[in-house]
Amino acid sequence: MGYVLNIIDVFVVNVALPTLSRTLGAGPAELELVVAGYTVAYACLLVIGGRLGDAFGRRRLFVTGMAGFTVASAICGLAPNAALLIVARVLQGGAAALMVPQVLATIQVFYQGAARRRAIGIFGATLGVSAAAGQILGGLVVSADLFGLSWRPIFLVNIPIGILGILAARRVVPESRAPKALSIDWPGTALLATTVLLLMLPLTLGRDENWPLWCRVLLAAAPFAAVGFAVVQSREERHGKAPLLPPSLLRAPSMRRGLLTTLAFFPAFGGMILTTTVSLQYGMHLGPLESGLTYISYAIAFLTASLLCPRLVPRFGKYVTVAGALLLAAGFAITALQAWSDYDGLTPLSLAPALVVIGFGQGLIAIPLTGLVLTGVPPERAGVAGGVLTTTQQTATALGVAGIGTLFFSVAAGHGFGSATVTAELVEAALALVTAVAACTLPRRQS
Repeated sequence: MGYVLNIIDVFVVNVALPTLSRTLGAGPAELELVVAGYTVAYACLLVIGGRLGDAFGRRRLFVTGMAGFTVASAICGLAPNAALLIVARVLQGGAAALMVPQVLATIQVFYQGAARRRAIGIFGATLGVSAAAGQILGGLVVSADLFGLSWRPIFLVNIPIGILGILAARRVVPESRAPKALSIDWPGTALLATTVLLLMLPLTLGRDENWPLWCRVLLAAAPFAAVGFAVVQSREERHGKAPLLPPSLLRAPSMRRGLLTTLAFFPAFGGMILTTTVSLQYGMHLGPLESGLTYISYAIAFLTASLLCPRLVPRFGKYVTVAGALLLAAGFAITALQAWSDYDGLTPLSLAPALVVIGFGQGLIAIPLTGLVLTGVPPERAGVAGGVLTTTQQTATALGVAGIGTLFFSVAAGHGFGSATVTAELVEAALALVTAVAACTLPRRQS
C-alpha cells in the first residue's frame, strides 16, 4: 500500500496538469515543479530514510512517513495557489523518502530464497503498473469533479488510505532494525540536493524567465557542486564513514555500467509520462478521462512484460533488457512518425499500438535492471548499493521531467504541440538506444 501510493502520487498529478493550470493560473514552469518537486525531495532523502529505518525501526519509520505523507496530501488537496501546492509536493516527496525504503528493507529481512525473489518481483512490477494506474485514476477522478472539487480529490483520497495504511502497518508489519546502522551523510545529502537544484531550477524556470543571468549562473555552478559532492564522498569513505554514494561501489563493473544504463533509461521514462499527458490534453484536446484511459494499453503491456521477466531473465539475462530498450526506441519512433504525419488525426485508438510497444519495452527494462546492476556487489553492501541505485533512478527521472519537459514546452510555444511531440519522442528514442548500448555491458546473468 505504501509503495503503490507513492508511485501513483508521482504520476496521478500529470493527468490533472491542464486543470491545475486553469484553476490555479499555473504556467508551464510551475506545472513542471509540481511534478519534479516531489521526485527531487524523494531522491535526495531516500538514503537517509533507509538509514533512519535501520537505526530506529523500519515499521516506526514507515508509519512516520505514511503519517507525514497523509498530512502533506491534505495540504496539497487544500492548496489555494500553485506555490503552496509545490511546497506541499516537496513535503510529500520527503515523507515518501521515509516510508518507501522500509518496504524493500522489510522484504529483505523477512523473506529468503525463492520467496524473496517473488516478493522483489512483485515490488518491481508495481512501478510501471502503478504509474499507469495513476494516470487512469487521475483521469477518472478529475473528470468526475467529485463534490465540485475539480482536481483536489486526487490528493484528498490519500487521507483515508493513509490512515488505513498506518493502522494496518501497526497491526501486521513486524518491527526490525539493523544490527549496526550506518551513520547519516548530511554533507553529502546537502551537496547532492544542491547539485540537483542547480540543474532543475534553471531548466524548469529558464524558458519562462527568458534565461536571465541567474539561470546561467546556476547552470555554470552545477558542475562545481557535483565535484564538491564527489570530493566529500571520497573523504567520508577514507575516514571510515558511510557516504551517500561510496566511490568504492563504482569499482564493481556491474554497478558502474548499471548506473549509466539507469541514467539513460529513467529520464526518458519521466519525460514520456509528462509530455504524453500534456500532448493528449493540450494538443489533442482530450478530456482528463480520455487522457487517462489512453494509458490502459500501456499498463497491460507493462504488466505482461513484468510477468514474463521471471521466465525470460534466467534464460537470456541482460539481453532481455537490451531487447526492451530496442522495443522502447521503436515505440517512441513510431509515435514520432505518427505525430509528424498526422498529429491532428491522432486518437487513443491509433496511439494504442505504440503505447503497447513502449509499455512492454519499459517492463523488460525496469524489472530485471535492479538485479543485473547489483550483480557483483558484495552482499554486505547490497543495501547501500540499492539506495544508490534508487537515488539515481529518481534523480534521473526528475531531470528527465525538467529537461525534456522544458524542451517540449519550448518547441510547443513556437511550433505547436505536434512538433513538440515529435521532438520529445525522438529525444526519448535516442535515450532508449543509449540504454540498449549501455545494457550490452551489463553482466550476462543476474546473481
